[in-house]
Amino acid sequence: MRFLSLRRACLIALAFLFAGVTACTTKDNPDEIRRQTAQATEAMRRDTKAVVEGVKEGMRSDKAIDINTASREDLLNLPGMTAHEADRIIAERPFKNAHELVARHVIPESEYDKISDRVIAGR
Repeated sequence: MRFLSLRRACLIALAFLFAGVTACTTKDNPDEIRRQTAQATEAMRRDTKAVVEGVKEGMRSDKAIDINTASREDLLNLPGMTAHEADRIIAERPFKNAHELVARHVIPESEYDKISDRVIAGR
């Protein structure tokens, strides 16, 4: 009986020792955690800055697209443009002017108002 108690006490002591050694590894070191946090913060700052620059560049795109020659992808990049509307624009080409999109019932006036400053109908 005494042997079992001693054995149990040794196992418990060994378990505590193992838990203590595992808890004190370098990955939980406060300095290491600070370093990793600083690296992650710097990476996030850099990535966020790149995203913001991309959004700014996209918003300042003053270049109008020609609805008579634009690709389907270019048309789909217009605000509110659906795949069906882009396909109809391509099928109804050529247009004399951009407002013909509405006059020929290719897109509704409300959709045209969203893109009117970004489309032209060149020859």
